Amino acid sequence: MPHILFVTGKLAEPALRRALADLAPQAGFEPSVAVLPITVAALMTAPWVARHLTVPPAIDRVVLPGWCAGDLAAVEAVAKVAVERGPKDLRDLAAFFGKQAGPPPGYGAHDIAILAEINHAPRLPPAELLAKAEALREEGADLIDVGCDPAATWAGAGDAVKALRDAGLRVSIDSFDPAEVEAAVKAGAELALSVNSTNLVAARSWGCEVVAVPDVPATLEGLDRTVEALTGWGVPFRIDPVIEPIGFGFATSLGRYLEVRRRYPQAEMMMGVGNLTELTDADSAAINLVLLGFCQELGIRSVLTTEVINWCRSCVRELALARRLVYHAVTQRVLPKHLEPDLVLLRDPRLQEHGEATLTELAERVTDRNFRLFAERGLIHVINGKMYLQGVDPFDLFQQMGSREEIDPPHAFYLGYEMAKAVTALTLGKNYVQDQALRWGFLTRPEESHRDEIA
Repeated sequence: MPHILFVTGKLAEPALRRALADLAPQAGFEPSVAVLPITVAALMTAPWVARHLTVPPAIDRVVLPGWCAGDLAAVEAVAKVAVERGPKDLRDLAAFFGKQAGPPPGYGAHDIAILAEINHAPRLPPAELLAKAEALREEGADLIDVGCDPAATWAGAGDAVKALRDAGLRVSIDSFDPAEVEAAVKAGAELALSVNSTNLVAARSWGCEVVAVPDVPATLEGLDRTVEALTGWGVPFRIDPVIEPIGFGFATSLGRYLEVRRRYPQAEMMMGVGNLTELTDADSAAINLVLLGFCQELGIRSVLTTEVINWCRSCVRELALARRLVYHAVTQRVLPKHLEPDLVLLRDPRLQEHGEATLTELAERVTDRNFRLFAERGLIHVINGKMYLQGVDPFDLFQQMGSREEIDPPHAFYLGYEMAKAVTALTLGKNYVQDQALRWGFLTRPEESHRDEIA
């Protein structure tokens, strides 16, 4: 069993020892704690640790606080064993040791292609169209779907597709107009959306794959004739039975996908998920995930999305993450849980609390004027050498703080910013750690700590 030395400061020692007492038997290591002559562990630097650390015999590894800055080589020279930074919050120790093995073997594989539609492409200047397309590719799109306007034939369809293809992008064209499709295909488009009885004959000569849709989605009328003709002509196709919005036949439309898969067990299929995400008052990530789970189980290997309405502005990124999760869940027959934390955006996967006893003990040990903020159990907790306050109203707490401790404007701004984060965390059920960004899954924005300059 490895023997690990955890380095900390005076304030964090009790909480660290409690955490290790629970974690060590589960993670399979023997813990020791080195308490260095500093109050706040976050203020340590590697050179300072190297001057003050004595490593006992039989230690296999040293774990420093995550905030410890500087080159660890100096510490390793003293310790004579491997040295690494642990998490910035000791409550994350369990996750820190649990993640050492990395993601499950093979995780990240997928077999669902993402088509990202740029709506009203004819209205966009060429430079803007190209910029949008490249951004969508960066987010995870496999094909850029050029969306045409039905009002008139777009004379620039070919030029637009050529510009995208010259930039190394794969392109599909979204139009029922044969002239637009022909120009786009000649310029390099590899897929045409969509084909039914209205443009079926023209599709015979396009020389590209097409998306076959019913003439009447509610009854699948016309789909069999279209599929039969395309098959006879040797035109490659994928079938989209068309998903409907909630209240307009959503449940029945899912049944149509099941029916088409029954009729055509080997056919490629597609789903336009934007019909649900764009037309539902809800954040899109979970909707995208559920729809991709349906697609994965049914063998639907491509999805079409848009990013028009504001709550859908990250749909491509959501689908790129979701397709990895559903592929792993279906192929490995495991629950899609604790595998893709980047898709948990609104709340955190697990709430961590110091607990009343730990915060009370911390308040008894703190002697300096620097404020420590915590948000848990529905309250904001404020601790420094003169006070331990608890409350739900930042304005009330700030008034109490100012009556006991002089607070200059920069410090006031800093505390207001941190309290706003704390209230957000309490409101949504997120973990708040002072000087760290709130976690928003793949939308998390890194945050630079200003604790030292404020202090």
